[in-house]
Amino acid sequence: MTRIEILISFMPGFLLAAGAESLLMKRRRDLPPYRRHWSIFVTLALSSLGALLILDRGHMGQGGWSTWLLMVLGSAVGLAMITLGRLRSRSLMAWGWRRGRAKRPDPERPLILVADPHWSDELVGLQAATRIHPDADWLFLGDVFDVWVGLPGMTSDAQRSFMSWVRERRRAGRWVGLWMGNREFFLDCHSEIFDFMGEGVGCPLEGENLVFEHGDMINPRDWQYRLWNRISRSGPMWLLFRLMPGKLAAIIAAKLERQMRTTNRAYKLVFPQEAFRNAAKAHSTGAFITGHFHTHEVEGNGIALPWAFEGAFMVWREGRVEKLESPVKAEAPPTFPKEQHP
Repeated sequence: MTRIEILISFMPGFLLAAGAESLLMKRRRDLPPYRRHWSIFVTLALSSLGALLILDRGHMGQGGWSTWLLMVLGSAVGLAMITLGRLRSRSLMAWGWRRGRAKRPDPERPLILVADPHWSDELVGLQAATRIHPDADWLFLGDVFDVWVGLPGMTSDAQRSFMSWVRERRRAGRWVGLWMGNREFFLDCHSEIFDFMGEGVGCPLEGENLVFEHGDMINPRDWQYRLWNRISRSGPMWLLFRLMPGKLAAIIAAKLERQMRTTNRAYKLVFPQEAFRNAAKAHSTGAFITGHFHTHEVEGNGIALPWAFEGAFMVWREGRVEKLESPVKAEAPPTFPKEQHP
């Protein structure tokens, strides 16, 4: 094949994949990027194969198969390029997805905020807080466990206990939401357990002056992490782990997490004040909260929640973020007026 023929075979897959990704990203916000990409890739691969078989009356020669392979390659490259082009984006549609509704039935109830508990074998502080505050709603801001992968054979006993607790809270009429962090992978299979689940940046809590995210996408200069985030949540990575035995996949996932914990330390050891402040300014009508940083920081209307590793939870009530154990603080975080709705 000449270069022109290669280009002619390659470009339709490239353009169709990029166009389909842009369309589905806006219209199917419930689809995680890896599912969106798989649906586009498989659809284009099968439809192009069917078209070529029909044109060649079911007897494709070497040239026909080469054309098909180039179209498939173009689809893969198109999806990869449009993903790489968003590495510095702060768009929820580019990075995120959501299922359920980020709206509490009763905004007057306290909302317990749990950021980065990094649970392993024990759900530290969860039952105690539930007994003391049985009427509260709950929002988990990611990194609930050291590693949580939503694939068969990779669910631990502690994760099963946590999901049972979520079901019990919902049966009691409480709202429970989970916004995924950098230690959660492919959890959309568990989305029906929660009232609301999602991933990405800048998600508003409807009817309340509160916007939240995990925080790992705050710093646009940390392109190494952003690239890892996309690779680790990509369709090929999902397929690779899906084909592995569950125990082996769990071991590899834990090893990868430990390796990533010690990389790119220049960005991990310093709180990105300017980037955090800029992200918060984009949501200037209310409080902007994150986890991820394991430190309690306040920048304008932005609040980074402290590490909940030892059960130190926070709470959102009456337009204020405060420690759950001490409702009255000498230095209270900023207060934001409640929204007025018709």
